[in-house]
Amino acid sequence: MNYSIHALADVQSNDIGENTRIWQFCVVFAGAKIGANCNICAQVLIENDVVIGDNVTIKSGVQLWDGVRIEDNVFVGPNATFTNDLYPRSKIPYSQLQTVIKAGATIGANTTILPGLTIGENAMIGAGSVVTKSVPPNVVVIGNPAKQVRKL
Repeated sequence: MNYSIHALADVQSNDIGENTRIWQFCVVFAGAKIGANCNICAQVLIENDVVIGDNVTIKSGVQLWDGVRIEDNVFVGPNATFTNDLYPRSKIPYSQLQTVIKAGATIGANTTILPGLTIGENAMIGAGSVVTKSVPPNVVVIGNPAKQVRKL
């Protein structure tokens, strides 16, 4: 075990890469997979069917629900919101959609990402954006709904 888990975190997963740090008040379910050299900041929740690559930073206040896939070298800003159900209802089973964040992407603070989308490699999502459709690689999107403003 060559990773660091804060004493006030509840981490059930054993699938955590080397040099990863998980800070206080995090909850990590048993089935979650977290890569090497990641920084999982305070108050993050990671469900069972979540896969996180290497060198990923997840800032405070983020919840990663079942179906989220985050590739290597991704930055997820504070309080970014991921969803996995287009038509949520209490106590009714749903069809979980997979959301993929490709390598090198940046998700700005307070961004909302609807389920079933792909954020392309090296894409940047501006803070506070609402992403309603997949984002191509190497572009910057901002706004509600998020629209492309330039290429990188």
